[in-house]
Amino acid sequence: MTPGWDELREGSSAPARTVGPLTRTDFVRYQGASGDMNPVHHDEAFARAAGYDAPLGVGMFHAGILATWATDWLGPENVRAFRVRWKEAVWPGDVLTIAGKVVRKYDEAGERRVDLELVCARQAGGIAAQAWATFVVV
Repeated sequence: MTPGWDELREGSSAPARTVGPLTRTDFVRYQGASGDMNPVHHDEAFARAAGYDAPLGVGMFHAGILATWATDWLGPENVRAFRVRWKEAVWPGDVLTIAGKVVRKYDEAGERRVDLELVCARQAGGIAAQAWATFVVV
C-alpha cells in the first residue's frame, strides 16, 4: 500500500531491494524488449573487440530497476519527474542493491510532493547509477 502524506518524512525510505546476480540472459531480455540489440551488450567477441572484458548491461536496464523500486513504493500513477545519471557499467554476475529516500517534502502546483534520491549500488561498492524522482503523495 502506498504511504500517505502524513506517513512520509524527509529521510523516509522503503526497504532496499537486491537484484541479481545478473546474467547475460537478463541483458538480452531487456535488449529484446527495448528493441536495441547492440551486440556490445550480449556478444562476447564483439564486447572484447570494443575493449570490454565481457558484455555490459545497457544503462536503461538498471535505470528501469531504480524506477521500478520507486514506483513500487509510491505508485506509478504518482510520478511527476525522473532523471538518472549513469556512473559505472553493470556486468554479468553483478548483484545490485537499490535504495532511496525522501529528501524533500513540499506543496507545489496544488499537489503534495516528495523528491527522492535513488541509488543503484554494485556489490563491490561502486555506484552504477543515481536517480532523482518527484512523486505526488496523497
